[in-house]
Amino acid sequence: MSIRWHKPDCRQDYMVFDTLWEAEEWRGSISNNMYAGVFDGYTTPDEKVAYVLAFRLASVQRFHVHTDTVWLGDKLMYEVWVTPST
Repeated sequence: MSIRWHKPDCRQDYMVFDTLWEAEEWRGSISNNMYAGVFDGYTTPDEKVAYVLAFRLASVQRFHVHTDTVWLGDKLMYEVWVTPST
């Protein structure tokens, strides 16, 4: 299965938030797009965004949620993606 990753198109996609509440607010639009099938995966430098995104997507019964970390140059990035649970 090929994962359709969100393509960062602005510097806001690389924001790091100060609180979990801010990350939760940001997560809302991401998870809605993933649920709608716009894309399957999201990469972020903020572990808080990855945490709340993975946690919220795990409650959707049609998804299996996967996470990983990767280095992008000298920056650690967090990946969250979903696959169908069928």
